[in-house]
Amino acid sequence: MPLRDHFRPPLDNAHSWEELHGGWPMVIVQHLRKRLPPGYEAAPRVHSGSQVEVDVATYQKAAPPSPQTETGDGGVATAVWAPPRPSVAVETTLADYDEYEVRIYDAKRGRLLVAAIEIVSPANKDRPEHRNLFVAKCAALLQKGVAVSVVDLVTLRQFNLYADLLALIGHGDPTLGATPPPLYAASCRWVKKNTRNLLEAWSNPLAVGQPLPTLPLWLSEELVVPLDLEQSYEQACADLWIA
Repeated sequence: MPLRDHFRPPLDNAHSWEELHGGWPMVIVQHLRKRLPPGYEAAPRVHSGSQVEVDVATYQKAAPPSPQTETGDGGVATAVWAPPRPSVAVETTLADYDEYEVRIYDAKRGRLLVAAIEIVSPANKDRPEHRNLFVAKCAALLQKGVAVSVVDLVTLRQFNLYADLLALIGHGDPTLGATPPPLYAASCRWVKKNTRNLLEAWSNPLAVGQPLPTLPLWLSEELVVPLDLEQSYEQACADLWIA
């Protein structure tokens, strides 16, 4: 069955994109459990970023006593120190970003994280700081030896975070062309071969109306299993009654 557009009518009139993003990771886990070798575990991880307002009155405490110093006559004087004016004072919030992912662990090595499947949400692409956070997270995982797969079905934002990830590392993917496609699925890993550290990547453009690809999901330098996105996607849509 073809990839649907979950972000525009008529589909989004009946089903929110969050239904698929929230349910698909668990279906991927179910499919991976049939393919993962003994000793490997898969688990979903879903976090919807939000702005939380803290009730300041709830957390107010009594002000601590002012620091004091002794005077020469045995008395106590208050030490007064005023910091300089800040270099920057702007109204802002710390970015909280969406996470829709599946993590794969090697239980034989103390539940070591070996692979991550990242499903891009609209909030991951809506502003520069969110895109930077997502890309930095993927780069940090790769640097730790974790294989990363990125799946982007978001039709509302014309950005390619896989291309941004490669650019951050200092490389590019010639198969992307001059204008990287906004919908894509890609797998990346950093692997040491002989004396060289190699970045290997497999990318596939996606299109509404076309089936999803199967990506390589690397568990170690030599061990790989297929990540059948089409099969898990169709089951997630069927379970959610997404026509």
